[in-house]
Amino acid sequence: MYKSKLLLCGLFFGISLQSFAQKSWIPFNDAHLTYQGRILETNDAAVLCWSGNSVAIHFKGTSLAAIIKEADTANYYNLIVDHQLKGKLHFDTVKKSYTLVKNLPAGEHEVELFKITEWDKGKTYFYGFELNKNEKVLAPKLSPKRKMEFYGNSITCAYGVDAPLHDSPLGYFENNYESYAAITARHFNTQYSCIAKSGIGIMLSWFPLIMPEMYDRIDPTDSNSKWDFSKYTPDLVVINLLQNDSWLVNKPEHPEFKHRFGTQMPAEDFIIKSYQDFVKTIRAKYPKAQIICMLGNMDITRKGSSWPSYVQKAVSDLNDNKIYTLFVPFKETSGHPSVKEQEALAQGLIDFIDKNIKW
Repeated sequence: MYKSKLLLCGLFFGISLQSFAQKSWIPFNDAHLTYQGRILETNDAAVLCWSGNSVAIHFKGTSLAAIIKEADTANYYNLIVDHQLKGKLHFDTVKKSYTLVKNLPAGEHEVELFKITEWDKGKTYFYGFELNKNEKVLAPKLSPKRKMEFYGNSITCAYGVDAPLHDSPLGYFENNYESYAAITARHFNTQYSCIAKSGIGIMLSWFPLIMPEMYDRIDPTDSNSKWDFSKYTPDLVVINLLQNDSWLVNKPEHPEFKHRFGTQMPAEDFIIKSYQDFVKTIRAKYPKAQIICMLGNMDITRKGSSWPSYVQKAVSDLNDNKIYTLFVPFKETSGHPSVKEQEALAQGLIDFIDKNIKW
């Protein structure tokens, strides 16, 4: 199983304020660049919002810079050079040029910026890359043919996974690259799309937005920003939700319980139908995809939990032989999954796919 070691941000990059005239400019919408996940394009920048969004460039040279502006200081990226994880990056809320790599061996290289924090930590405005004048951008490497998409909550975001003290909310300690979702996508060498938000549910969340209201957005903060599902058709979809619902349905004092249900706790039939309706929505978007309805590995799958039976009932009644259920056992620890627990979760999913999914 993949294990990463993150290094301090400043070790691998530094701010450069050199004149654009001394550089070869590759704008954000250049056809040589490769993006991953749902990307919002404005007139002058690509906007990266979702966990797992990334931009990559294949070039011939020894150094690379990027023009970037953050909307918030809580956002972080992994720097991946020639498929090797090199460190964690943090950018400023002022538009600047950042030297991402320098003094590389002469020749061809691929550099990727991978967003490891979720959209509530802020958006990134990516304007483009800069190369030295004697260096050149190359045709992008071929993207993997197979595609995966994940719909999830904090487990899928990898909330607090790098925190030395468990469950820190700081963006620095979140790392979607270490999530079971990203690990699984890398294992099978697939393209990766992650539609996830910590605290989100299908019926109710810890905040006003629920997944059926968010799943079809390109900008998760804008209800009018709708994604074109024809742009990315996954071969396999993984839905890992309901963890937050399972807590909140027992909290009638919570504002979102009152907002969604008033004073009446939802009945089992309502829970099953709500889950089933979301799965049907995803099936309508991707008629040919295989879908895994997954639970775990937090306490929703603890011994005696009713939630796996709700999911099983919802899926069984759909009578669709390309929709599966996977219930990963409770990790038997408190809080969110650690790196090792994310890896174990990934291994469970990988084993299930190997056994049941025909690509």
